[in-house]
Amino acid sequence: MDIGVTIFPTDQTINPVELAKETEAHGFESLWFPEHSHIPTSRATPWGGREGAPPLPEFYWRTHDPFVTLGACASVTNTIKLGTGICLVAQRDPIHTAKEVASVDSLSDGRMLFGIGYGWNKEEMAQHGTAYGERRELLRENILAMKALWTQDEASFVGDKVQIEPSWAWPKPTQKPGPPVILGGAAGPKTAAHIAEFCDGWMPIGGRHGIDGWANVVKACEDIGRNPAEIELGMFGVPDSEEKLTALAEQGLKRAVFILSQGPRDDVMADLERFAPFIDAMRDA
Repeated sequence: MDIGVTIFPTDQTINPVELAKETEAHGFESLWFPEHSHIPTSRATPWGGREGAPPLPEFYWRTHDPFVTLGACASVTNTIKLGTGICLVAQRDPIHTAKEVASVDSLSDGRMLFGIGYGWNKEEMAQHGTAYGERRELLRENILAMKALWTQDEASFVGDKVQIEPSWAWPKPTQKPGPPVILGGAAGPKTAAHIAEFCDGWMPIGGRHGIDGWANVVKACEDIGRNPAEIELGMFGVPDSEEKLTALAEQGLKRAVFILSQGPRDDVMADLERFAPFIDAMRDA
């Protein structure tokens, strides 16, 4: 089992470039950054879309741009994988996003992990012209269009919501046919169908979704004749317990990602020291 960490990169915690160097030096496999373009102050949608949720923490509207940040991190590291955890693809332009992903992958010599999600903040999406009820299909078409841009010398795509006329677009990603596309969130039947169709991995949030939806992913793969073993299983927000991690490994988990404290540098460094022993403990799990 590989061990990674994630944090919202903001101006109020450790510098993400320093964090990347420290994370690599401690031996972690991957570093993940979420994104929010902004948070409208109306706050109509509760945190995570869950009624009764606590107030949204301030770090949600203080995040650095993930691709600028990952590019900076790539320049000071050599081995650690760099991921979006997650990128809000449905509220993004697919042409620009395809170029950003390919640029980070190229400049990092193939270390990009493209974590994606549907999103939950209705008013944030609306500011980007994305209707909440259309976010799933828009994400699907955006990803398929991006894959075309990554793999075709003269790329084009025609969907119900996304159309790209024959175009030249470089750089192409170092990883072929592109960086792993890893979908987060609960895997109900619709999400599982998307994972089977165009993803390389599934990474739910531990404690919220768990991996109970894996059976749906397996069925969705079987429905289209895909080998479920091609889908890598990971989890954000894993417990800091070797016993629990071992149990997850026995269920097929290949990557465990710890959530770092959203605090000052010393708190984050203390977390790295606390989580680092799990790297060796779970290496052969």
